[in-house]
Amino acid sequence: MAIHEKDTIKEQLLDDVYASSDLSVSMPKYKFPATEHDPRHAYQVVHDELMLDGNSRQNLATFCQTWAEPEVHRLMDESMDKNMIDKDEYPQTAEIEARCVHMLADLWNSPDAHNTLGCSTTGSSEAAMLGGMAMKWRWRDKMKAQGKPTDKPNLICGPVQICWHKFARYWDVELREIPMEKDRLIMTPEEVIKRCDENTIGVVPTLGVTFTCQYEPVKEVCDALDKLQEETGLDIPVHVDGASGGFLAPFVDPDLLWDFRLPRVKSINASGHKYGLSPLGVGWAVWREKKYLPEDLIFRVNYLGGDMPTFALNFSRPGGQIVAQYYNFLRLGREGYRRLQQACYDTAHIIADRIADMGPFEIIYDGRGGIPALSWSLKEGAGHGYTLYDLSDRLRSRGWQVAAYSMPANRQDLVIMRILVRHGFSRDLGDLFITDMQRCIDYFKRNPVTTPLTEQEAGGYSHGK
Repeated sequence: MAIHEKDTIKEQLLDDVYASSDLSVSMPKYKFPATEHDPRHAYQVVHDELMLDGNSRQNLATFCQTWAEPEVHRLMDESMDKNMIDKDEYPQTAEIEARCVHMLADLWNSPDAHNTLGCSTTGSSEAAMLGGMAMKWRWRDKMKAQGKPTDKPNLICGPVQICWHKFARYWDVELREIPMEKDRLIMTPEEVIKRCDENTIGVVPTLGVTFTCQYEPVKEVCDALDKLQEETGLDIPVHVDGASGGFLAPFVDPDLLWDFRLPRVKSINASGHKYGLSPLGVGWAVWREKKYLPEDLIFRVNYLGGDMPTFALNFSRPGGQIVAQYYNFLRLGREGYRRLQQACYDTAHIIADRIADMGPFEIIYDGRGGIPALSWSLKEGAGHGYTLYDLSDRLRSRGWQVAAYSMPANRQDLVIMRILVRHGFSRDLGDLFITDMQRCIDYFKRNPVTTPLTEQEAGGYSHGK
């Protein structure tokens, strides 16, 4: 190589990245570039585009964890090449997954925590579907043994997020979703029993309903199903969707009966990347005992180097999130989880009380009796000059992402806002949020954007009708 060519390369390496030839033109967006690019330049292009995303720490609409300790980042980096499904090649990662399952079985009071079955998944939605599949398979086997048809299974739930609708459609199950009525926004035992019959594969209470964040009454539902069995002989199992509450109630409200202490609860799903504090991409499904996971749902493969049982829907998937979950279990223990989650509850209570004191809002859920969150609607009465959709949009001017949405059947008239208080959302950030919210309200007082009629059309003040 000629000396002058070496000097040119040296100049290119020392150039400011934004003075480079790569960044002096727009890179292709929807087709492969014709040539390679310097890794620094390619990184900067992608990095700069990601600045246009919202700040995840200010995303108060998400249940998912957005802050992690530096050690978690290191473990994720060290585990990025580990394929969770390949248990022969990565036996220690597989062992860590198994330990997490048994630790969760113990946390959720399984009568046989050392020998029960469970697995990691890519999230609580996949884990919920595994629980639903197991219920359908067990129901189908029971009906076949009795010589009865198996073509009309149904599942009973309260107001649920989309994953249970997906399960019902994908696996051809009638979803008997209990609609909201007036001020009843969650499942009740009475509404459950109305919908039960011999084709009911199971009942799914949610420990932290997506819309309002309240816990559904698992014990009361189980008691009602016990009574139904005494009267009719119908033995209907319960699967608890503990997506959020499964990592909250055991630490902050340990006396609450919702888990395997209730014999009718056969399986539980939870989300490790929500209040389990793991990075995005991990959920858990655990069965009360081995017998509640039908054997014919378990597949075995040997082309990865050994006889590997698997019963998740996904196959290849990263192992880092499971490793990080195990780190959190070791790092925090019961007391650490209790302390962190209680801090979230305390912050949620303070924010709820301060929003209630602002005047225009009616608190629907104040962080007590569910997960650390709060939800509110606009009060009925005189026009406020804005809808909750307007308020949500205005809060974005300061970076805050706060969900505003209408409720499901039969309360589509009710529009609410909801925020989730997660680990990493400090009391100081809560104060800043309240200040910005008051700033938005003051802005709308000076610059109203709606009339009472348009507010009513938007469903902004209909709570309690």
